[in-house]
Amino acid sequence: MREQSVYLCAPLQQEDYVVQPRAEVSPPKWHLGHSSWFFENFLLAEYLPGYRRFDERLNYFFNSYYESQGPRIQRSQRGNMSRPGLKVILDYRAHVDAAMQQLLGLRLPQVATLTELGLHHEQQHQELLLTDIKYIFGTNPLYPPYRDLVIPTSPPPSLAYVSIPGGRYGIGHRSPGFCWDNELGAHEVLLQDYGIASRLVTNGEYLAFMADGGYERFELWQMDGIEWARGLAEQAPLYWYRTEAGWRHYTLHKGLEEIDPNLPVTHISWYEADAYARWAGARLATEFEWEIACNTLSPEVDPRGNWVEREAYHPLAATDTSDYQFLGHCWEWTNSAYLPYPRYPRPQGALGEYNGKFMINQMVLRGGSCATPRSHIRSTYRNFFQPDKRWQFTGIRLAKDQ
Repeated sequence: MREQSVYLCAPLQQEDYVVQPRAEVSPPKWHLGHSSWFFENFLLAEYLPGYRRFDERLNYFFNSYYESQGPRIQRSQRGNMSRPGLKVILDYRAHVDAAMQQLLGLRLPQVATLTELGLHHEQQHQELLLTDIKYIFGTNPLYPPYRDLVIPTSPPPSLAYVSIPGGRYGIGHRSPGFCWDNELGAHEVLLQDYGIASRLVTNGEYLAFMADGGYERFELWQMDGIEWARGLAEQAPLYWYRTEAGWRHYTLHKGLEEIDPNLPVTHISWYEADAYARWAGARLATEFEWEIACNTLSPEVDPRGNWVEREAYHPLAATDTSDYQFLGHCWEWTNSAYLPYPRYPRPQGALGEYNGKFMINQMVLRGGSCATPRSHIRSTYRNFFQPDKRWQFTGIRLAKDQ
């Protein structure tokens, strides 16, 4: 899993490793360093007798947001660190990996638990690596492809609504496997009858919304959303560019190319998803409706699905009426605010800063994406971002009252 992070950076040139076009897009070499810092700080320094840090100064560079771990570089300034160089960071990774081998040999139960958490943390940064690389390349006027690939496409089945009966349902993580703390506090919810869309919204369907003046029709938007939309350079999804030949978009597998109407629309903000749903005479599902629908229709994580291991690096079209696209392809915005579950057991200490302190002013997304590792996802996984964010592979699934 540690080697996968370096593999994802293989197509980069030296200059690409340090670029930070905006605050939430971290330089690739920062991700490589931070994921090593996590193991060094929370495992090696605590549990490996006689461990010597690779370089004490790196704590300042690679601490992300942990107040308990001391001062750190501002998030927006990560791209200003031309030093340490890439070779130093790769040496740092090798140093940490060798020490972790020693530590794992001690077979300490608490080390096993924290190592599992650290590996899932690194998988999160592998997804961020891809989405940050896409922003770095997709806002470069040369629009370089990440890896030149051909991905399959064909018209998806017609969108339909699958009925889910109302009732009392269990929500949250209940199995013995790994989960994040924000999935705990399993509880029951009461749902009314509802319908869930049989697949994701496509580029072609979203183009119809745009052609109908969707971005100018204030009645479709929340007040914050319409003000945000009026400030866009292009009133379109992120990476869509208006050219003399029509709309084009940037993709990791091809660079700048014609928009395929069959593929799921992606890089959408919550504001856009909510406005589109209203235009379509529907709404976004709550995170509870989404979880129950996923458990009902797609309870298993399909190893053949569109995960990062498939290396499509883009959402793919639904293949047939049984391809519901719940897991993989796009993170799906829900109509639920990111809040703690009842009896949420917020961890103590430094790792209590991981999820709990972000439970305000954000919306929940579900399902994973084409940049998510397959072993990282499950139906109870709660991702979260502010409603204007769209550099992740975010998409739209509709729901309706019944």
